Amino acid sequence: MDEKETITLYDEDGQETEFEVLGVVNVEDNDYAILVPLDESESEDEEAYIFRIDADENGEEVLTEVEDDDEFEAVREAWEAICEGDYDIEDISDDDEEEDIEEDIDDEDE
Repeated sequence: MDEKETITLYDEDGQETEFEVLGVVNVEDNDYAILVPLDESESEDEEAYIFRIDADENGEEVLTEVEDDDEFEAVREAWEAICEGDYDIEDISDDDEEEDIEEDIDDEDE
């Protein structure tokens, strides 16, 4: 049985959400984590988030919001190519799931 790699994130209110790591994609020498909340990982309307993996002043990995539209589009295209169209990624910037990141991916039935 394959074990899912998971990560726990906290929003600005201290609310904890556990995510499954769907994968990591490298675009222009930056790594991006694609995460989906565990409580949604088995649903048809799977919603995932894109996080850029950066290093803080202590060299620790941190997840950072992708604010640049061109950067977001490049990651979206790379992820869709890897998934061969399994995911449709949309930029929905009004979600505040975690203080450092808030880009969404929607898996829609076509």
